[in-house]
Parts: sequence; structure tokens; C-alpha cells
Amino acid sequence: MRTGNEPLHARSPLKIRCGLALWGLLWTIAGAVAFVNAGRPEWAAACAALALVAAADLAMVIRHIRQGPHYQPGKDIPPYAPDQGRNDAFGIRNDTGRRRDTRP
Repeated sequence: MRTGNEPLHARSPLKIRCGLALWGLLWTIAGAVAFVNAGRPEWAAACAALALVAAADLAMVIRHIRQGPHYQPGKDIPPYAPDQGRNDAFGIRNDTGRRRDTRP
């Protein structure tokens, strides 16, 4: 829900993603152990592979949490000026049949 003051009180979804990754890691490890005990090595391997994916996601989320907040421009910083076709490296926008006004 938008409150109108997101730059001041924005919340990051990283904590809930961390919790979900941890929950998934625990369940996939438990599933791998249960399938090994049941004699189903294929399913145990599938659960172990998912556990590796969940562990990698958990490590990435924890890394992002530890990095802390990143710079976000304030209200006094104007948005970037729109591209007026001056930065066209391949000549796609300003072909000979179509001229673009490059005045500011």
C-alpha cells in the first residue's frame, strides 16, 4: 500500500526473503535426510540440489543485508534529463529520413 512517504520510511523485503530462504533450506535438508532413510536416492539428490539453491540465495540475501542501505537521491535532486537522441552510438534514432530536434 502506498503511503506517499516511501523514500523516508521504505522497508526492504530482504528480511522476509532471508526467512523464506532459511525455511526452504531447513525443509530441503529434512527432505533429503528423509529420502535417504527411505531408500530413495533420486529424490534425496533433488532435495539436496534445492538445498544448495536455497543456501546460495540465503548467502546472497545475508550479503545484501550486511551491505546496508545504498544511496538514494533525495527530493532536492532532480531526475535525470531525458535522452534527446544525442547518445545514439549506432545511428538508429537519427537516420537521414528523420531528424530529431536536439535543442534543450
